[in-house]
Amino acid sequence: MTDSFLDNARAAAGAAEALLADAKSAVAPDQGQRATHGLAWVATTAAAIGEIVAHAERLDAAGRSDAFEEDLARVALGEYLAQLAGGIPMSQGEFVRPGDLGLSAARVAARLAPVEAFVADCNRPDRRARLASALAEGRRPHEDESDDLAAMRETMRDFAASELADSHRWHLDDGYIPMAIVERLAALGVFGLTVPEAFGGSGLGKEAMCAVSEELSRGFLGAGSLGTRAEIAAELILGAGTEAQKARFLPGLASGAVLPTAVFTAPDAGSDLASIRTRAVRDGGVYRVTGNKTWITHAARADLMTLLVRTDPGTKGYEGLSMLLAEKPRGTEDAPFPAPGMRGTEIGTLGYRGMKEYELAFDGFAVKAENLLGGVEGQGFRQLMRTFESARIQTAARAVGVARASLDASLAYATARKQFGRGILSFARVGDKVAIMAAEISAARLLTRHAARKKDSGKRCDLEAGMAKLLAARVAWACADNAVQIHGGNGYALEYPVSRLLVDARILSIF
Repeated sequence: MTDSFLDNARAAAGAAEALLADAKSAVAPDQGQRATHGLAWVATTAAAIGEIVAHAERLDAAGRSDAFEEDLARVALGEYLAQLAGGIPMSQGEFVRPGDLGLSAARVAARLAPVEAFVADCNRPDRRARLASALAEGRRPHEDESDDLAAMRETMRDFAASELADSHRWHLDDGYIPMAIVERLAALGVFGLTVPEAFGGSGLGKEAMCAVSEELSRGFLGAGSLGTRAEIAAELILGAGTEAQKARFLPGLASGAVLPTAVFTAPDAGSDLASIRTRAVRDGGVYRVTGNKTWITHAARADLMTLLVRTDPGTKGYEGLSMLLAEKPRGTEDAPFPAPGMRGTEIGTLGYRGMKEYELAFDGFAVKAENLLGGVEGQGFRQLMRTFESARIQTAARAVGVARASLDASLAYATARKQFGRGILSFARVGDKVAIMAAEISAARLLTRHAARKKDSGKRCDLEAGMAKLLAARVAWACADNAVQIHGGNGYALEYPVSRLLVDARILSIF
């Protein structure tokens, strides 16, 4: 990359940070939900710009930069800087504009004046056309990862191509991912990826998890999400479990012999965990659980539930919550919930299929008292919060995978489809979509990897993980929506996998 580009890109990143500082000063704590959500989007956009520039610097230092990488970075930078100035999409029909945060047009113009010409030059039509053409010829962004991670990614990509080829049929049939696929994922070490070697895992970090989740979700979101079930449970036990609980549960989770599910959400509480009323009462050597839970993924097949309950009925907030490692028999098609004191009702969904969602009802369901996570009551909320950094990085990685699948489908269709005597990719309204998809996927991926690397370094990364999830979920939805539009009427046909990508992408921002 040219020195002039890097100098201008660094100046642009500085201007974005200055705008963010202005917005932080302008938004009062009591200004309201829209303003604070808008501020989150400004912070996320500025962080994405910073990661795009840092990536360009790494490529340049390694001698791996070229015209394609510069075009990709320019389109992303031009788009995101323009959004900071004119309005950032928070959803399909909502934008946060500088005035919403108390920033005057004059203030924004002053901050961006030094890079105005650079911004105008970045996201040009000819640059987008070059990007689309290069992508159609098979060019892809540099992954910027170690050889080991690249090899792992290639293994998962090959697995997805060969083993997940029937995933659209699973989706249309609203069936389970076959157990044979689950067993092959286990054999590849997917479930024990980040579990320490002492407990039978691979002892790898969150960046490795990102590589695996991206590629599996690129093949089928349900497959990418299977691994995260084990990751959530293992993270809880590693962070808060007793040594006996670690020795008992982690090897089974790592090998795939024990399939877990997260049982946190209550029907009347949603994300308001402090309102959870599902009760667990000590009765000798067991806890008796009573109440309902909802949106429980892969519940029937699971052998272990990480179950958030209220063990102190006298409290109304977070203090009375505890986490139970609740074992149960694995269900079958004829008897999905054979455990006494427990039943389940399936929730039909638009997408995110292959594992099935359930509402669970507990009526005296027994959990061994020794399976109280950490052995101390009242710690459940704190235990769960410590896992949210990883959970948000996981969601971002899955979103990147779905977005990449949308780009793959768009390129395949747009290069094969002919209209008016030429391939539709050559039309600007199609090529533009492909180019911006690639640029935004790169930005979301860079932000996700930045959060993962920070997590792997042992540093707090709750803001970075939240930003990665926020951006990647929006990018996944935008890419899937654009992919359907590129397919035209065929995109609305169930037989085309792109229709699945649209409904799968929609869940990500709800997560």
